[in-house]
Amino acid sequence: MALPKAGGDGLSAWSSRSGDEKADYNAKKKRKAAEIHQALNSDPTDVAALRRMAISEGGLLTDDIRREVWPKLLNVNINDLPPPPEKSLREDSKDFQQVLLDVRRSLRRFPPDMPSEQREGLQEELIDIILYVLERNPQLHYYQGYHDIVVTFLLVMGERLATSLVEKLSTHHLRDFMDPTMDNTKHILNYLMPIIDQVNPELHDFMQSAEVGTIFALSWLITWFGHVLSDFRHVVRLYDFFLACHPLMPIYFAAVIVLYREQEVLDCECDMASVHHLLSQIPQDLPYETLISRAGDLFVQFPPSELAREVAQQQAERTAASTFKDFELASAQQRPDMVLRQRFRGFLQPEDRTKNILTKPRTNRFVKLAVMGLTVALGAAALAVVKSALEWAPKFQLQLFP
Repeated sequence: MALPKAGGDGLSAWSSRSGDEKADYNAKKKRKAAEIHQALNSDPTDVAALRRMAISEGGLLTDDIRREVWPKLLNVNINDLPPPPEKSLREDSKDFQQVLLDVRRSLRRFPPDMPSEQREGLQEELIDIILYVLERNPQLHYYQGYHDIVVTFLLVMGERLATSLVEKLSTHHLRDFMDPTMDNTKHILNYLMPIIDQVNPELHDFMQSAEVGTIFALSWLITWFGHVLSDFRHVVRLYDFFLACHPLMPIYFAAVIVLYREQEVLDCECDMASVHHLLSQIPQDLPYETLISRAGDLFVQFPPSELAREVAQQQAERTAASTFKDFELASAQQRPDMVLRQRFRGFLQPEDRTKNILTKPRTNRFVKLAVMGLTVALGAAALAVVKSALEWAPKFQLQLFP
């Protein structure tokens, strides 16, 4: 089946301009495309350069380029692709009914002007990709939201290439999400508040007092934002970034979204329902290139190894018991929005909350990074992020708690 024009050029920051700016934009794009092809044609392929290109402004530019680069970033041999799926695949799968239901609900993930016959064909391919990966890797467990990641690869890469890439991604970057329980997913989410605390203690304390927890970011993390962003260009731009980086980069990107919305959060009522509602409604007009740059900076300034101790301490202290109760329920149902629905219906009783959010003096270590403006234009930060990605060995399980 022919690939749809889904991703476009992915240049959310380099919008169409006029005059000299438009000429400069075209020159930048042409120069970067040449650098990407030079890295691809090197012998051996210059994967480090491709990672830098994927991270830096504009990402990988086009879906045609992504079809060449994404397999290199995941070390997938495009000459050894899986065979077409067998008919027995669906009959023998214990996950088929759930996958079918989720895929049927995935209409919004396809281009709105796509003919229904083409979309239905792609949905059938989406089901087959998911079931193939699960059949070949029985240690992996399907979760709701997984299809949001798979459909992105299907729209960009086509069925056979997408199958290979998704299998590699599922056994590496997404491995923690595909455990029998959500314990490792919760551990990764526990990095969110320490990152916010390092940059903006006032915002951190407000969110702690509101007992909002991290449920609002669950769907962001487990779908790599594919479920919550409506513009496919923004989704594939983020996938360029995440594929080139350390597996924990999505949680850093989640943190910079919250930090970017600081004033909106502080203007909320200091309670779980209000803050959760605000944060779960992700804006569609975010400055993606700026936030990508800031996420890279924060990863360099506060690497996971330095945050692990604070994450472990938070887990041990259980600082917001009600949040963890909500989290346990959300984990069991794998539907973050169910918690609020049940609370509003009276099934869950909110515990007493204090609105004294500044109970102790705090020092803002970086003066909120001058409103998170200490970016380095993905220079030294990009090199450090790339180095961490290259050094990360998928065969080793990421130890979140030393």
